[in-house]
This record gives sequence, C-alpha cells and structure tokens, in this order.
Amino acid sequence: MDNILEARGLTKQYGEIAAVKGVDFAVRRGEILGFLGPNGAGKTTTISMLACLLPPTAGTATVCGFDLVRQSNEVRKRIGLVPQELALYPTLPARENLLFFGRIYGLSGKALGERVDWALELVGLADRANDTVQTYSGGMKRRVNIAAGLLHKPEILFLDEPTVGVDPQSRNYIFDNVERLNHEGLTILYTTHYMEEAERLCDRVAIIDRGQLIALDTPRALIDGLGGGIVHLGILDGKIDAVAECARGLASVKAVRRIDHKLEIEAHHAQNALVALLGATNELDATVTSLEILQPNLETVFLRLTGNKLRD
Repeated sequence: MDNILEARGLTKQYGEIAAVKGVDFAVRRGEILGFLGPNGAGKTTTISMLACLLPPTAGTATVCGFDLVRQSNEVRKRIGLVPQELALYPTLPARENLLFFGRIYGLSGKALGERVDWALELVGLADRANDTVQTYSGGMKRRVNIAAGLLHKPEILFLDEPTVGVDPQSRNYIFDNVERLNHEGLTILYTTHYMEEAERLCDRVAIIDRGQLIALDTPRALIDGLGGGIVHLGILDGKIDAVAECARGLASVKAVRRIDHKLEIEAHHAQNALVALLGATNELDATVTSLEILQPNLETVFLRLTGNKLRD
C-alpha cells in the first residue's frame, strides 16, 4: 500500500514554545489514521500545517506526492479540511453555504448542484437543506461542515475533532459517514481525544502528547503491547519498596515502577496479579491505601506512555 502523505521532522515553533516537535509519520492510501491525544497536544497544529494553513518551522511533508511548501496549491486541490471551529455562514441555509464553498472549489452548474445534493444526503440533512444554519443544533452544524469539506472529491480528508460537543444522533451520523467514505476509498486523518472513537474507526493510531509523536501502530497492537492491564497500588512508605521487590518476582507481573506513594504494576493478567499482590502485602504486613485496576485499552496505553490520563 503506497503512502498518500509523508511527514519528516515536521516542526512548528512559536518563539521558544514548540507546538509540534519533529514528528515523523506516513498515512497509507485508503486508511483511517487516528491522531489521539489530549487538548493542546499538537494535533490541530499538525493538521493546520498539512492543510497549508500554517507554514512549518522545520521539516518536510508531501501530500499526494506534492511538497507541502513548494507546491501548496496542488496540495490544496487534493485535500478536504473539516476544522475544529465551524466554518459556516449562520444566516444562510445549508444549501447556500455548500453552493458557496463549491464555487470556491471551482465547481459550477449541474456538477455543483449534484455534489451539494449528494453531500446533504450523505450527512442526513437533505430535508433541512433550506433552513438557515443558525437554526441547527451543534451536531447538525458539524455535519454541514463535513459536507463542505467533501464537495470537491478530495483524495484525503482531514477531520479535526469532528464530534466535540455534538448530540448522540449526529455523532452516529459522523461515525457512519466516516466508515462509508473510507469504504469507498477515501483516506482520512482523524484527530480526537476520545479513545473509543479511535478504537472504533481507525486502522492505525498515532499517539501525540506535548507536540511529540510517542507511538504509532494499530489499536490492537498498542493494546496488546501493554499486556493484561495496569494495577495502581498505594502503600504506606515504610513497606512500599518491599512490596515493589516482591511484585517484581511474581510471574503475573511484567514491570513495576514507583510513582510517589504508589506502585504502577504492568501485568500479564491484571486479576491474577492483583490476587498475588494482595497476598504479598498481607505477608509483609503492608497497609494498602489505594487500589485501581486499569483494563487494557488505548487510554491505558496513553497513561502508560505519558503518565497522564487522556483527558487531563
């Protein structure tokens, strides 16, 4: 499978602050690649550079074989962008909004009308096409935003946090649309801080935090690499080192590290490890002050890689 997008050392610096720090990744043609990370991680800045909205401070990238900086006009023709912020005229009906954006993309006449009708049908708003956007719910506005990014038949679509603040019906419409479009061959770069979205939609997931790309693989491989989950065990200081040493000798434990007054224990099987750990604390007469079991999922992977929960 060939790459439709390749980024090498992509960097964005604002004075002394590095919003994106030399990220390297590729998007394969026909896949959904998820950018998973908390708010402020650098997802939107990366998308903005790839969409030719922000010039990179350093690094290179190609989209559909065209250089991001030297051939930006060619790149713009081939991408669809659905930004986090709504880019719509609220006093115009949805149809008029789409006709306007379609003309910007160079569409006209019958072809323009057909694409607008197709897009409205796709996002489930054909029956509300002539209502002004300001009468729509937040989720419906998001769906019009997505329709606008699809009018010119892009080869790759950038979706930046498309489900933030939307109602459940619109969220399901968005999921169904993403899956349908991808099934029809559209490549999608999808940013989110909702791990359940990444698990459902994405072929591969890039985990980004503080401007750095820290992992990239399939959701299944990332989760399997974690093992059977993580146990957080709080122990009074006097016995915490002894419990840690005992935990390292347990067959059900992969790794142990101390974080302040707690032990973070990676397990081959969390439940088996917990039984053995509680037995060890009892034998050592150690006082357990807190206990948390984190089952394997992308949020647990993120916590293990960064020390923070995904929504922190």
